[in-house]
Amino acid sequence: MHFNIITLFPEFFASVLHCGLLGKALEQGMITIRLINPRDFSQDRHRTVDDRPYGGGPGMVMTLPPLALALRSLEEPGRMALLCPKGRPLDHELACSLAGEQVVTLICGRYEGIDHRLESLFPVETISVGGVVLNGGETPALQVVEAVSRLLPGFMGHQESFAEETFVQGLLEYPHYTRPEVFEGVRVPEVLLSGDHARIAAWRRKESLRATLELRPDLLREAVLKSEDTRLLRALSQERPRVARNCFLALVHAPVLNKFGQSGAVSLTNLDIHDIARCSRTYGIGGYFVCTPLQDQQQLAARLLDHWLRGPGAGANPDRGEALRLVRIVDDVEQASEAIARHCGQRPLLVATSAREGGDMTFAQVRELLEDQSVLLVLGTGYGLAPEVQEHCSGTLRPVRMLSDYNHLSVRAAAAIILDRILGDEG
Repeated sequence: MHFNIITLFPEFFASVLHCGLLGKALEQGMITIRLINPRDFSQDRHRTVDDRPYGGGPGMVMTLPPLALALRSLEEPGRMALLCPKGRPLDHELACSLAGEQVVTLICGRYEGIDHRLESLFPVETISVGGVVLNGGETPALQVVEAVSRLLPGFMGHQESFAEETFVQGLLEYPHYTRPEVFEGVRVPEVLLSGDHARIAAWRRKESLRATLELRPDLLREAVLKSEDTRLLRALSQERPRVARNCFLALVHAPVLNKFGQSGAVSLTNLDIHDIARCSRTYGIGGYFVCTPLQDQQQLAARLLDHWLRGPGAGANPDRGEALRLVRIVDDVEQASEAIARHCGQRPLLVATSAREGGDMTFAQVRELLEDQSVLLVLGTGYGLAPEVQEHCSGTLRPVRMLSDYNHLSVRAAAAIILDRILGDEG
């Protein structure tokens, strides 16, 4: 396989390409690499490769004439990739795809980037190695070369080493140990010394699943899992810190806005109580508060709960009762906050929700807050929370469909989506 690397700093690659397995692959001719410097194609005596950006701004931009000449000098450019932050993330699937090519050309940007017209003039795909800012594309290019080369037959020496590596099966790899058996008081896990290959394989699978769940739960979306894997993950999830217990919901029926933008009260509904309670139980949150100051509404809610918790419904559908045990009927958000403070030892941070434009908090930010403190997510009925409720909140969560011009989900649907984005199994 052949790599062309377009770079203003070919010396960057001088030593690293001759180290370890990559160096051996080059010596054996398994891969070949050509370094092309666009400066060699510059048409002026200063060998200029950059210029000021149109529209002003800091820094310089790589200019196209020498870069285009460098690319057109290649007899066989093959698949062309520009290393840049906006690109498709480099992952195992992409590396496998590139490994099926005979020739790959990697373009390393520098300065503030490359004139965007490059992507109109050449069949360039973009690749990113992560959400970080680097000095240029040289380091990412090396990552691509190594990730792709190690997939070539014969590169690793032992194919079983490749088959068990991180990301190959969509999971993080299990931990490794070697001699001595005890180091500074820390022992190698007993199962690895047992000689029982079935037990060792089971332990390794479990630890691979544990690492993925704890460190990269997003990988579980695409990982191929067996039924026993799912059972193991469910058991492992019970061992994790229960950030969900720090999360609470409040469904406010007053004060909320009516269609004329006036503050008032609305009646509670059976479906809101039932469905949001079931979501709350599914995601394991600390509690669900139904807020209404109207005594007749509180009495109605109490009769409904009594039916499912102590009446005929308790025997007919115990699962429904398990969910409804999370429900508390209170006058307002302040009473909900006081109840949470008694339970958790601290007042919760109040976060409003809204279907309107705006919202200064992301789902990820709320998830991070839950690591250290309790959070009460405040949902409104009617036409949304009244300003006198919102002013007591520390922030407002973005709408679940931030870019849509139609944002009229039921509060039950919105609650389910919000909980999944904050507490979903896959991060």
